[in-house]
Amino acid sequence: MKKLTMFVFALSLGLSVFASSGWMTDMDKAMKLSAKSGKPILADFSGSDWCGWCIRLDKEVFSKKIFKDFAKENLILVLVDFPNRKAIAAKLKKQNKALAVKYKVRGYPTVLLLDSKGKVLLKTGYRRGGPQKYVDSLKSKMPAKKATKATKTKK
Repeated sequence: MKKLTMFVFALSLGLSVFASSGWMTDMDKAMKLSAKSGKPILADFSGSDWCGWCIRLDKEVFSKKIFKDFAKENLILVLVDFPNRKAIAAKLKKQNKALAVKYKVRGYPTVLLLDSKGKVLLKTGYRRGGPQKYVDSLKSKMPAKKATKATKTKK
């Protein structure tokens, strides 16, 4: 019982750290947030605890300030994880498998830029060059932002 309690605590701690980093795991919530905010979704299909290229992508791009600042203002981040050693809830595991099938994910990391309806705007993965090059690649495929009332100028 003590081991189970410690496991549940560690799992919840890991998920709360994830949430504080800006990455969501619930794609339905992300789609709704995307529709409301107008921001596209960046879905990272990852083997976070076993995939070398996934770990490298996180270390070289996703964990860097340049990427984090860009993402905070412009993206809804979703981690679609397929860990080997970390336990994830059965509901999340089912969702992730369905998403991998839907988007025909064949390897990791696969990173998708999606609109609020789930249409793929960009399919990529690990790319050399660091966070600025990665951000520039994403920017080139992002839809133009619609002007809000506050940003429209009167004639």
